[in-house]
Amino acid sequence: MAEPLHKSHDLSVLSVAAEAFPLIKTGGLADVVGALPGALAVEGIAVRTLLPGYPAVMAAMEDSATVHSFPQLHGGPAHVLAGRAAGLELFVLDAPHLYARPGNPYGGPGGEWPDNGVRFAALAQVAAAVGQGAVSGYVPDVIQAHDWHAGLVPAYLHYAAPPRPGTVMTIHNLAYQGQFPRDMLASLGLPPHAFTYDGVESYGGIGFLKAGIALADRVTTVSPSYAAEILTDEGSMGLGDVLNRRASVLTGILNGIDDALWNPATDTHLASRFAAADLAARAPNKAVLQARFGLDREPNALLVGVVSRLTWQKGMDLLLAALPLLLRGGAQLVMLGSGDQELERGFAEAARRHPGRVGAQIGYDEALAHLVQGGADAILVPSRFEPCGLTQLAALRYGAIPVVARVGGLADSVVDASAANLASGVATGVQFAPVTQQQLEAALERTLALWRDPRQWQHLQVRAMATDVGWAQSAKHYAKLFRELVVAR
Repeated sequence: MAEPLHKSHDLSVLSVAAEAFPLIKTGGLADVVGALPGALAVEGIAVRTLLPGYPAVMAAMEDSATVHSFPQLHGGPAHVLAGRAAGLELFVLDAPHLYARPGNPYGGPGGEWPDNGVRFAALAQVAAAVGQGAVSGYVPDVIQAHDWHAGLVPAYLHYAAPPRPGTVMTIHNLAYQGQFPRDMLASLGLPPHAFTYDGVESYGGIGFLKAGIALADRVTTVSPSYAAEILTDEGSMGLGDVLNRRASVLTGILNGIDDALWNPATDTHLASRFAAADLAARAPNKAVLQARFGLDREPNALLVGVVSRLTWQKGMDLLLAALPLLLRGGAQLVMLGSGDQELERGFAEAARRHPGRVGAQIGYDEALAHLVQGGADAILVPSRFEPCGLTQLAALRYGAIPVVARVGGLADSVVDASAANLASGVATGVQFAPVTQQQLEAALERTLALWRDPRQWQHLQVRAMATDVGWAQSAKHYAKLFRELVVAR
């Protein structure tokens, strides 16, 4: 049997998302959705996560039971299953005609699925139904909708008859908005009067994320600095007006990482586990990482790691442009990631032209990502914008000095190694701004200078590893927000 739907918590939250680690992951969204329920449980908040029934999710379900059925949901029958998987309390939308497909959650070999609007509207419709009591014995106090895939949840509840739970729209990346044609309105089950500027309309179409921002009771995003940036013309991605209208209910809460999963003292993906008090034990990881990427085994060369999507947003074109300076400084580079084909070719070509100095693996490998964090001397994150970023949080935890652009969550989580911050003992990494090739090169030169002072570098590592990058403090902020919402309603 599935776990009881209610536990001894004083508030319940239904979390709705397209992915959750370790069940299904394409990016940092999954890490957050997978880690936050455990942190909120400590705060007395019970979280159930509603996910689409992708093959990987269905295969992982334990002791599941059908708790509600839909005879017809956008082209076929569907069932809500309750159960557990990977330590998460789940509702899973079992709708094979929508989700039983190869590839990632959003597309296959031929690109994005053409019916993504319907697939994620269905998820939102089911979330709204669950929020209004479709599952016997379970009514959440709050529904937290993650990113555009769940953006219609506040809309369906707004246009439904009361009562309803409180709604929170959480923006993980404003660049992805879920924009679909106007003529889908009726088929998505939305009333004609929903298609207004104050409703779901966005630039003549239906904006899933915009709808969530406009109609949720509260809006959150994943760092305080990003919350400020998205209110500006440059950072708002075309949604500045609606965001500024909702500014009074917008909160930035910095993401954390699962500090039990990301723990260099216990990480089985490392060749050698280590702690801040025993940094010498870190060295074997560097040697293994160099060998894994075909680099020369040079203990004294600064080894810079990159774990990233290869996109313009992530500043990967700037890194390719700055690579000659890095190599002239005697450094090495390892890159793990995939994305734009032109950038993939660029890094593959760099590895070919600089054997022993540059290594690139196209794709993503969770175990290798841990080794990069545990073996690289520095982790580079030159993003043009970054809502939060998790890579730099893992880097801090693993003593790989983060070199980051001063944007979004990168600015909030890394303390720049300025002369004053070094002198006062608070520096944890290197920041640069604005995000240009020239400023990136200046940051790399500063990093190389720090590296040439081993004593100072070790002090920087120890301070970085002392940074609290877990979920405890952020979970307190979420818990406070959820409770205030329930009281206000």
